[in-house]
Amino acid sequence: MKNNKHLSQEEGEKLLKTLQTRFEKNRHRHQNINWAEVQTKLENLPEKLWSLNEMEETGGEPDVIGYDTKTSEFIFYDCSAESPKGRRSVCYDPEALESRKKFKPKNSAVGMAQEMGIELLTEEQYRELQQLGEFDTKTSSWVVTPPEIRERGGALFGDRRFGKVFIYHNGAESYYAARGFRGCLKV
Repeated sequence: MKNNKHLSQEEGEKLLKTLQTRFEKNRHRHQNINWAEVQTKLENLPEKLWSLNEMEETGGEPDVIGYDTKTSEFIFYDCSAESPKGRRSVCYDPEALESRKKFKPKNSAVGMAQEMGIELLTEEQYRELQQLGEFDTKTSSWVVTPPEIRERGGALFGDRRFGKVFIYHNGAESYYAARGFRGCLKV
């Protein structure tokens, strides 16, 4: 990931075109939302555009899935069919990463999300995403874990199998080639 949290004008324009194409192709995810309003907000918040680019570059295929009327923010989720390829093989959080003595992964889901300026989906958000399509039918994604589970060494992840969405638990230090994380960004 780049240290400079701003895109060049060319990079920004390219990303906006990619996001607009995805937005128009998937109208069912964001009925009653106008792309021009989303684009105007993004153009005025370069750090958010940078975060969306990080989501895109790691394979997340971010798209608008809603609008928060309380905060006046558009909500983006990673909408790639499977857990973003550039964010797999990570344990849950920095503490779990630090606890591994052998075969450490390169990063953690929580740490990587912080670097990208996004948040992991909560269990509720993950289930909401699954209402918009079938995601993680071959992979799985870490989700925000309640403190009482994390304090005991565990972490939660979700996937879709057999036509149902499941939330499971695992040791927070575990990592698998098919497990990554999905992010949320409010703009």
